Amino acid sequence: MVSEKVRFWILIGIVGISGFSQGMLMPTIAIIFEHAGISSSVNGLHATALYIGILIASPFMEKPMMKMGYKPFIVLGGILVFLSLFSFTLWDSLIFWFILRLLIGIGDQMLHFGTQTWITTTVSEKTRGRSVALYGLSFGLGFAMGPLLTRLVEINEELPFMVSALLSMMMWLLIFLVRNEKPNMEEDAFKSVSSMKRITKTLKVAWVAMLPGFAYGILEATLHGIFPVYGLRVGHDVNALSLIIPLFALGSVITQLPLGALSDKLGRRKVLIFVFLTGIICFTLAGMLEDSAVALYILFAISGMAVGSTFSLGIAYMTDLLPATLLPAGNILVGVWFSLGSIFGPFLGGLFIEAFPHVSLFYLIVAMLTVVLIILLINKEKHLSRI
Repeated sequence: MVSEKVRFWILIGIVGISGFSQGMLMPTIAIIFEHAGISSSVNGLHATALYIGILIASPFMEKPMMKMGYKPFIVLGGILVFLSLFSFTLWDSLIFWFILRLLIGIGDQMLHFGTQTWITTTVSEKTRGRSVALYGLSFGLGFAMGPLLTRLVEINEELPFMVSALLSMMMWLLIFLVRNEKPNMEEDAFKSVSSMKRITKTLKVAWVAMLPGFAYGILEATLHGIFPVYGLRVGHDVNALSLIIPLFALGSVITQLPLGALSDKLGRRKVLIFVFLTGIICFTLAGMLEDSAVALYILFAISGMAVGSTFSLGIAYMTDLLPATLLPAGNILVGVWFSLGSIFGPFLGGLFIEAFPHVSLFYLIVAMLTVVLIILLINKEKHLSRI
């Protein structure tokens, strides 16, 4: 069996390939549906299937992982993901594809809950921001590369799904090199408190740390699930969109580690306020300059360098606020809030571009980022610590 250091990098790699699959899935299906003449509201609603799967699975994950341990839990999630990806090539149907996205959501949540809890419960407190930033960086890098497969749609619509399924299976096989472990907490203490009580207590202490993940879910799903449709309608072609979308995630790759390390020194809240403010400025400018592909290349990259790190910063913030016994519940809730944002984003985005065809989609994103920024400014850490 491999060392703890190698195990960490295997877990990081699994997160990366999961991000790659998600990054491929949303824009690829959005473009296929747009070419088929399916409305943007149905397109957006269909994109929520993955996150509905995450929500369905989340309440039932804590106890099975406690019983089985991290490794078997991650193995099952991986199987579900790559089998579902391959199944997209079997039958072209709205309902069938919705079910497959649902199953991928369940599998992805198993992968993320297992790897995220394993990492957050074993890393050093002094390097927590950096370690969680590596987690976010890996997912972001995978997410950035995934949309590049949308070009394969013009060759054969099945190719993106086949390539993604193959890569997922190859990365998943590495988990068999890792020794199984279980969460390190008192079993009796865990059994004495119900899951609902742990979740309620976790929300009471760390609710504000869930908001960055919620905002990131809205942003990520809107940009990947609805922006391709919006981009086509304002005059950008598929090749331009396949470059614009990854630049957001690539921007986050550049700054993920520096921002994580900076948050170890300055505090998560201060860094989160800075990145949300930067994101608001960037997307306001994007709304003004959306007809220019070059402007969107630049602004997506800069906004990614800022708000592209909000998910990992939110996880680190949550880990700071919670005791070890509540970390599994905290990681579940991060996934739930991310999923709620991811469901809310594409559906609202699809309705928005139909109801307000002459108003930029980017202004909807600006409004959401502004609300979260105001909440972060109002809620100070010293107040949270006394809850």
